[in-house]
Amino acid sequence: MAELSANLLYASFVLYLVGTFFFGGAIKEKKGASEKKQNKWAMIAICLTVLGFVSQLGYFITRWIASGHAPVSNLFEFTTFFGMMLIAAFILLYFIYKTPALGLFALPIALLIIAYASMFPRDIAPLIPALQSDWLHIHVTTAATGQAVLAISFVAAILYLVKSVDQTQKSKKTAWLEVIMFTMVATLGFIIITSTFSAMDYKANFTWMNKYDKEDVFEYHLPALIGPHEGVLMTEGKLEPLVKMPAIIDANKANTVVWSLFSGIILYGLIRLIFRKRVAAIFKPLVKNVNLDLVDEISYRSILIGFPIFTLGALIFAMIWAQIAWTRFWGWDPKEVWALITWLFYAAFLHLRLSKGWHGEKSAWLAVVGFAIIMFNLIVVNLILAGLHSYA
Repeated sequence: MAELSANLLYASFVLYLVGTFFFGGAIKEKKGASEKKQNKWAMIAICLTVLGFVSQLGYFITRWIASGHAPVSNLFEFTTFFGMMLIAAFILLYFIYKTPALGLFALPIALLIIAYASMFPRDIAPLIPALQSDWLHIHVTTAATGQAVLAISFVAAILYLVKSVDQTQKSKKTAWLEVIMFTMVATLGFIIITSTFSAMDYKANFTWMNKYDKEDVFEYHLPALIGPHEGVLMTEGKLEPLVKMPAIIDANKANTVVWSLFSGIILYGLIRLIFRKRVAAIFKPLVKNVNLDLVDEISYRSILIGFPIFTLGALIFAMIWAQIAWTRFWGWDPKEVWALITWLFYAAFLHLRLSKGWHGEKSAWLAVVGFAIIMFNLIVVNLILAGLHSYA
């Protein structure tokens, strides 16, 4: 069953990848008499995307059967579920708005998320006592679904900004847009570098003193640029860490973040060297037929849908479970704090949109910031900041 689950996830990845190319063909086809009429490329692309989603849903169900619990209990499972729900949100909005360009950007972002998830341990393990509750299924899946729907606003915002920002001039807008592109390139670079060391079966063990002043063991699968607190390398012939972190920071996961930045800088530099232009400028011809008012509406609608779902899953259900598990609704755990920050930001977004008239480019930049907060919560809070949610 576990092998079948892995094969279904791999099949969905391939289908999403092929679907991306067909969406690329769709946006190059000239518009007909009706803008809502799907051309053959778009029809094939969305069919492949739906098939990929069904395959990934099969992965989710078979892994649930194999593990005996909802597969959202670790970073691999949660992040693949997040990517799956992003695809589900895209499919829903695609059938409403019939915008192939949205698929050309939504699918690669989902692919990066799923590929990023695959870099973490994929073994099926029994739940720790803190997670042995039906609220795991309710809280985590609802929170991830809300975040995935909110993420579609980022996809639409990227479409808007790539088309609207003038790439012929240097400005703060072009600089910040390029920062976004670099982040996506860094994710791809991390996937490449991690896959390379995984193929080499790289392992390095450290003993270290955790925050409870007890000796523990870390196994690194990337060379240790950052080492654990009072860490001692136990594996001969492996790289000694350049710096060591305090016990409160998970050095192994911090090392992962540093490698992401390092590999991203190299890959981004190569892209700029080959194309001799900004990454955003490379994508600009692909969005020449995009209707800015339409993608602005898609971004806004996705937040209208995603915000109440996120509120329900990440705050209300979370507080109920916290009361049951820890006898308190709120404890200022890093994950709790950033869930609250995310909620406050999107509440502010809706206020500015509805009361202050922040439409168009202002709204797009806000959607980008919102997604950055979601990604910070998913990556940095999970990988670096130790807390009650560190098992995730």
